[in-house]
Amino acid sequence: MFSSTTPLSKTLRISLALWFAAASLVSVAHAADAKLKVLLITGGCCHEYKTQKDILKKGIEARANVEITQIHTDDKSTKPPLAILGNPDYAKGYDLVIHDECAADVKDPATIQGVLKPHQDGLPGVNLHCAMHCYRFGEFGKPVKVGDDNSHWYEYLGLQSTGHGAQAPIAISFTEKESPIVKGLEDWTTINEELYNNVQILTGKGLAKGKQTTKNKEGVEKTNETVVAWTNEYGPKKARVFSTTVGHNNATVEDARYLDLVTRGVLWTTGHLNDDGTPAKGFGPGGK
Repeated sequence: MFSSTTPLSKTLRISLALWFAAASLVSVAHAADAKLKVLLITGGCCHEYKTQKDILKKGIEARANVEITQIHTDDKSTKPPLAILGNPDYAKGYDLVIHDECAADVKDPATIQGVLKPHQDGLPGVNLHCAMHCYRFGEFGKPVKVGDDNSHWYEYLGLQSTGHGAQAPIAISFTEKESPIVKGLEDWTTINEELYNNVQILTGKGLAKGKQTTKNKEGVEKTNETVVAWTNEYGPKKARVFSTTVGHNNATVEDARYLDLVTRGVLWTTGHLNDDGTPAKGFGPGGK
């Protein structure tokens, strides 16, 4: 056994140096592995998804230790040929799915069940804008009943929305100010945007409301106010879900306030958001 005064041999010193170097590399590798693996789904009708997918990827990755993989189609129909459709294992290996597709005419119940399967198994979800108007059929304009075939997507979201009016600025006010998703965020007013209706709130818990004033052809003003951001717990495994109906136009999607909100939703759903709204250790920008 070496005493405290026994000099280490040159060979031993080299061995120890190599061991510490290897340990450092393992530590770096583990930090890289800690990145959240996020699947972003975009494409379909009515939006500039080709641009918005990259705005979201860049903006979220700059705010949190995540790696976003994109599944995208340039198809602009209401029935886009998304690669996830018909594949209930599409989210295997991911920590979260962001649904940002617009697929209002994907109506086959079995296909919809396949989209929901990962979330039913407990995988968190974030849903943006037109994702609220996807995977619907039957008399979806009327309040659905929980358990009905055409209620399944709305049960996942926690809120039923079916349409919107003309574009105009939306005044967003955060109503659940102690939620870590919105804690410390300031109310703000968007550019011209679409205010989605609330047919009914099912199990969702509101985080923000949006108020919008529009004029009809006769010049008569009308003001509407709806929930525009909320959380939900879905299915027997209580998968965490965050949704916001805001985000039609590119200028809104690239707004720092919007990206901050969505990123917090990403971190909250995966359990990596502190109570004060900051990323958990290791999940901030650059792994901080």
